[in-house]
Amino acid sequence: MQLGIIGLERCGKTTLFEALTQSESDPARKGEVRIGTINVPDDRVDILSKMYNPRKTIYAQIQYVLPGARDAQAKSADAIWNPVRTCDALIHVVRNFEDMGGEAPDPAKDFSKLDQELVFADLIVVEKRLERLELDAKRGKKVDPEELDQLKACHELLENDKPIRTNPDLAAAPKLRGFTFVSAKPTLIVFNNDEGDEAMPEVPGLGEHESCMVVRGKLEAELAMMDPEEAEVFLEEYGVTSTARDRMIRRSYELLGKMSFFTVGEDEVRAWTISRETQAVDAADVIHSDIKRGFIRAETMAYQDLIDTGSYAEAKKAAKVRLEGKTYIVADGDIINFRFNV
Repeated sequence: MQLGIIGLERCGKTTLFEALTQSESDPARKGEVRIGTINVPDDRVDILSKMYNPRKTIYAQIQYVLPGARDAQAKSADAIWNPVRTCDALIHVVRNFEDMGGEAPDPAKDFSKLDQELVFADLIVVEKRLERLELDAKRGKKVDPEELDQLKACHELLENDKPIRTNPDLAAAPKLRGFTFVSAKPTLIVFNNDEGDEAMPEVPGLGEHESCMVVRGKLEAELAMMDPEEAEVFLEEYGVTSTARDRMIRRSYELLGKMSFFTVGEDEVRAWTISRETQAVDAADVIHSDIKRGFIRAETMAYQDLIDTGSYAEAKKAAKVRLEGKTYIVADGDIINFRFNV
C-alpha cells in the first residue's frame, strides 16, 4: 500500500513525511523523491507472536512517497506528478499555520489551487488520448467504445474543474487504470495546524465531500525523534491521545478500504493487507500465486476466537475452526491456513 504526500510549497509536507517515517531532515535531499516504509502497529500481531514464538514476526507495511521540490523535477506540467502516479492514494497537506514570513493561512484557497493542478494534469492526459483515438478512427482502426465514452466523461468533469474522484465509478473504471489519473485517486486532506491548534478549519463544503483530518506537523516531528518514555510525557503535556502517525495509518486503511488477515506458525507470524470484501482465493494470491492456482480450502478462525479459547487446539475443539471455499469473504483479523496442491 503506497500513498503519495503532496502539497504546495511551505505547507509542511516534508515535516509530515519525516514524522510518519521517523526520518531525520536532510536539506541535501530536497530535490529528491523520498520513499519511507513503515510497519503498521497491530496489537494482534504482537499477541500472536507471543503465543507462537515464531522465528520471524512480520507486520503489514505502508509506503509514503514524498515528491522532490517542484522546481527540481519536471519539465512539463503533467510530469510533476509522475512520482505519485502509481500510488494507491494521495495525502494532500494544506497549510493552516502562519508561515515564517508572517503570511496568514488560507486553507480553502490553497486546497483549491493544488486540486486544480491535479485536474489540469489529468486534462492534458485525457486530451492527448482523445486526439489519438480520433486519429485512429480516421485511419480506420478499431476504437474501444467503452474507453472512448469513459474518457469523454472524464473530459467533461475536468473541463468543469472537477477531479475524477468526484465520480467514484469513473475513478475505479478498469479501462482507465493505465492512465494513472492523479485526480482520480482517493485523497485524504490533512490540515497542518499550529502546535496549539487542534481545530478543523472551516472550509465550506469540503468536509462533506472529502476525507479530512488535522495534524500539528511540527509537534509530531518533534515527537517522532523522542524515545518512547519522553514522547509519552510530551503527549500528556499537549493532550495528544494518539500520534499523527497512528491516526494517519488508520485513516490510510479506511481511505483505501484495507484490512489485515494473519498467517501463524512456528516459522512466522505475519499480517497481510487486502481489500475488504476479498474472496479467500484472492487472499491466497497475496501470499503466492501458486496457492491461488492450487487452492483447495481455507482453514479459518477468527482472531478473537483464538484469544477466547487460548489455543488453536482448543479453538478446534470448540468448533471455531472452519473450512471455507474459494468464495468465502475474508474478515478483518481472520487467521488462515491455506490448503493447496500444485
